[in-house]
Parts: sequence; C-alpha cells; structure tokens
Amino acid sequence: MPRDLPLGNGNLLVAFDKTYQIRDLYWPHVGLENHAMGHPFRVGIWSEGNFKWFDDSEWERHLIYERPDLVTQVDLKHPGLEVQLSIQDAVDFHESLLVRRFELTNLSDHPRELRLFLHHDFHISGNEVGDTAYYEPDRRAVLHYKRDRWFLINGALQIGPDEPGPGWEATDDTAPGLVVGLHQWACGLKEIRNLQGTWRDAEDGQLSGEVVAHGSVDSCVGFNVVVPSQASRTVYAWLAIGPDFQAVALLNRLVRQRGPQSFIERTRGYWDLWLKSHLPEFNDLPDRIRDTYQKSLTVIRTQVDEGGAVIAANDSDVSSDVRDTYSYMWPRDGALVTSALVDAGYIDIPRSFFEFCSRALSPEGYLLHKYNPDGTLASSWHPWMRDGHKDIPLQEDETALVLWALWRHFNNHHDVEFIKPLYRPMIMRAADFLVRFRDQKSGLPLPSYDLWEERHGVHAWTVAATWAGLDAAARFAEAFGDAQAADRYRRVGESIRQAASDHLWREDLGRFLRRIEPADDGTWQADESLDASLAGIWKFGLFEADDPRVVATMQAIEDTLRVQTDVGGMARYVDDRYHQVSQDVEHVPGNPWFISTLWLSEYRSITAHAKTDLTSALDLLTWASDRALPSGILAEQVNPYDGSPLSVSPLTWSHAEFVTAVHLYLDAWRRVS
Repeated sequence: MPRDLPLGNGNLLVAFDKTYQIRDLYWPHVGLENHAMGHPFRVGIWSEGNFKWFDDSEWERHLIYERPDLVTQVDLKHPGLEVQLSIQDAVDFHESLLVRRFELTNLSDHPRELRLFLHHDFHISGNEVGDTAYYEPDRRAVLHYKRDRWFLINGALQIGPDEPGPGWEATDDTAPGLVVGLHQWACGLKEIRNLQGTWRDAEDGQLSGEVVAHGSVDSCVGFNVVVPSQASRTVYAWLAIGPDFQAVALLNRLVRQRGPQSFIERTRGYWDLWLKSHLPEFNDLPDRIRDTYQKSLTVIRTQVDEGGAVIAANDSDVSSDVRDTYSYMWPRDGALVTSALVDAGYIDIPRSFFEFCSRALSPEGYLLHKYNPDGTLASSWHPWMRDGHKDIPLQEDETALVLWALWRHFNNHHDVEFIKPLYRPMIMRAADFLVRFRDQKSGLPLPSYDLWEERHGVHAWTVAATWAGLDAAARFAEAFGDAQAADRYRRVGESIRQAASDHLWREDLGRFLRRIEPADDGTWQADESLDASLAGIWKFGLFEADDPRVVATMQAIEDTLRVQTDVGGMARYVDDRYHQVSQDVEHVPGNPWFISTLWLSEYRSITAHAKTDLTSALDLLTWASDRALPSGILAEQVNPYDGSPLSVSPLTWSHAEFVTAVHLYLDAWRRVS
C-alpha cells in the first residue's frame, strides 16, 4: 500500500497510507528503526452509538499536503456519521515530535458529543517483545517504552472562554485556550491469546482505563468533545519521542507551554523557506509540473537521514519474499539523488551524503551493495564467491557515480574546504580502484552486477559510470595540481571509451548493447536485449547525446519499450518480471517506471535545438506529474492499465529523476530561446 503522506525531519519519519493511517514510524534514523512495521495506527470517531475507523470504506477522503511544505491537509467526511474533519499533521522540523490538529464538524441538526480515538500499535525497535505501555497521571498522558526508545502520547482540547472543558482546569503554564490531557485511555495486550488490541475497546465509545500493560502491547486514547449543530471544535494530539522519560516529558512540556499550533506554524514556515531559497525560474512550465517539482524536493528530504544516508524508499508493505525492504542506502541511488539536489542548489545534504560514503569506502577503494542508515553494512544477496573463486560482490557504478556526483557538487559550489580532506582518502582511493578493476586485454571494467541487481557482466550503464567517475577524478586531480594523477585517470578513461566503442557498439543491430559477458574462449557473449539503462552512455558523458550511434540506440529504446496502453510510459526492458502485471510483452514490455520515462524526457531536452523540440520532453514530464498520487508522491512503477502505483511508494530516485528532468528542460529552454 503506498505511503501517501510521508513527513520527516532527518531523524523522525512518519508515513501515512491511503486511508490516513500511520503505517511506518522511523526513529532515530530515517529508515531505522521502524516502530510500526506496517501495523496501522488507527483513528476513529464515535457518536451516538455509531463508530467508524478511518479505514471504513464510506469515508470520503482527500489526502494532500497543504502546500509543498510538509504539513498535511486531510479532509474526511462520513455521511452516515454526519461528521466532517479537517486535519493537519506536521513532524516538527527540529524536534522528534509529531503534532496533529483535528477540526471536528458536526453536520447534524442537533448538538452532540463526538469522541475521537487514536490507537497506537507500536512494535518498538521492530518487534513487539518486551514493550511497556502505561498511563502517567501527572501529565494525563500515555507512554510506550523499551530500553532507550520512549514515546509519549498526549493532546489538548481547544476551548473558547464560554465553552465547557473536559472537567479539569488548565494549569498556569499552559498556552491560552487549551486544556491538556487525555480524556480516555486503555493500555492492553495484542497479538497473543487471540487478542486484537485496545482498538477494539474503543468501538463502544468508552475505553477501559487500564493503566499498564507489558510484553506485546498497544494503547488507545480518546477525547470527548461536545459540538453544537453545524459547528466545529478543535482537538490537538501529539507524539513526543526520545531516549528516556525526561526527554519526552520535556517535549510534552514545550508543546503544552507554547501550544501545539505553534509547532505546526513553525514547521510550515521552515519548509516554505527551505524551498523558496532555491527555487528556479520555471519559465513556461505548467503549474502542475512546478508543484510536482517542489513536492519532489520535500519528499526527497523526508527520505534523507541526518547522518547523510539517502534511503531508497521507506514503505514496509513492499517486502521481499525473504522479509527485506528498501530502507537502505544504495550508493547509486544516493549519488543520483544527490546530483538532483546539487542541480536544485542545495549544499548541506550533499555534503552529508559524501561524508557518509567516505566513511563507508573500503580500504581497497570500493563501496558495497548497500548500507544501513547508521552506516553499517546492510543485507545483500550478492555472493562473495563465483565459479569457485572469491568475487567481490560489486556494482561498480555505485563507487563511480559517487565520484561523478561529488565533482558536480564541487563544480557547482566550489566547496574547496569541504573537498580538501576527501581528495586523497576518498577520491584518489576510489579512482585508483576503478583503474585497477579492469580487464587488461580489453580495457573494459571487470564484470560486476548491473544497476537493476539482476545480472552479472560488463554493462553499458556501468562502463559509462566508470568513465564518468574517472573523468571526475581527473578533474579533481587537475584542480589540486596533481598532473600525474590527472593524466593517469584520463588515459584509463579514454581506453574505456574506446573499448566501449569496440565492444558495445553493434553495427549489425545499429545500436549499443546493454551487456557483454566474457566467454571461456576469450571472446565476448552479447546480450542483445534493449534496456532503458543504455541512457547511461549519454547521461554520464561517455558519448555525446547527438552521436548518431546514441541517437539510433535511443530511438530503438523508445520504439521497443514504450508501453502501448492508455497509461503509456516507458518500461525498463522487455519482459520485465518485477511486479509484472501483463505478459503481453508486445504491447506491454514491462510496467512503466518513472525513472525510465523521465530518462527519455531528459534526452529530449539535451538534444533539443528549438523550442518545438521540447514538446516531447514536456509531455513526458506531464506524464509523470499526472501519474503521481494526489499528494504528489511518485512510486517506483505504475500499473500499465490503470496507472495505480506499484512496488514502493514513494521511491526517492523517482522524485530525484523528476527534479533532474525539470532542470534539464529549463536549461534547454534557456539554450534555445
């Protein structure tokens, strides 16, 4: 199920599903640890004996961001309950704090009591073993904890001078107009003894008041609000997170004293400033594309950990058959996302990413498959032995593209003081590895895994990335006055370019090959399948985009991989079986991916010579915007028949490629004007 509304600040990430239930909650790193594990945190309304959770099919829902500022605007209406809600959520830009504002409107013709219930199904640190939930009477709050992971749940009723409160007075240090504290609560067991959890207790409108539970536990809290006919009342709820009781109690006190609305307002202001400080001149781009661009930047930010890890995706519903997720940092994804942020003018996030990669780089100079958000090595399915011999489980492009992105950062920002300590321990060490990791006879990089992590061999994408990494290293060496190193990297780079011409170009096919493999007799075995990743040969500068061989290859890709349904878009390659929907490969070579479709938009922009040439680039940007969720979220792929999201959602790389495609379009627009 897609994550329609992710909210985050670099330490805390909260993700809502399409029915407006929290399904993933990560802290203290983006992507690590998940304290929800896909289990829904339910919200529901009771009135006059009727109860509905927000996942009830009769709710009319509209889930978007208020603006591209990481504050939600959720509108819900239930005709049967005669209730309407307007809701804003914000993860504070600085504190580990989620603040929620519920405006409840009574649509009936008489005053009545509405009871708002919030359920919390924590699996602290990724499991339900040894958790504790308890009610704390001094703060009228419920807390969950395990070891150094603490969660405090509280809320407040906003009242006017003549409106009734919940039965107790506000304290002197509470913000005006608020009465803080839970009205109902229950702490209980779940997932054992056939117990479903305290959310069932809420459905009669009255929670049990149980004050403590341990082991596999959850909790539910409630607010009782009398609402006049055709009028509205406001309830706030917040979740404070920290390493101990003192930390969450302090956050709770800050919210009580300053008022929860102040945290929503300051978060709105921060993200508005964060975006506006770097917005480009959009020229003739339609509002829809401008909006998707801005939302892409803020969504990317939610997926980047404060320690520099750019996480591929945080959607726990999409788990492999061996119980693994996308909540890792692939250096390739990170480099391409960082490159997009460089285009957008950001400097601090790229710095953190490059420092992360510098720490992760092996003594030999390579980066491995993927990493956890805390910098430790992540799970992998790539073996360390092949054909009876040790084989480093590399995707060589992951090392090379970090160098490529680092040069783009330096070239844009001239960040000399930042680059200086990275030159020898990172740049030269990685570049020297790229020089060594080659077939001495052909000059090509040695076989490694492809960017799709499915095949082993010598791939056009990887060859282009390796060339780009060495080109970046040569430029750095020249900048640092290291002429000998610059000459070495350039000579090796040119030998790789020549080898690509000799071995990857097929005159009889009239296009480049996506992959070749060394055969036992010393020749090369060709993989003739068309693959969208052949875009790498121009994207990273191995060959010019208007090279006739590149033009022919891109035309073949467009002719073969375009999805011939009303949805359209571009597949990765023919008979792509990852989340495959259709086996009619003649018309649906694979599901349309945002990445592969946006690569074609980028190519059209790069090769444009007149404004009329940009029409197709703009059409492909529009395609991506139109297939985003209403909130602006881009998945990895979409269904070729109905356009619904498939696989993880959001995919950070999809949003990054949209940002890149917009900047290439704007560059082309200025060039041909």
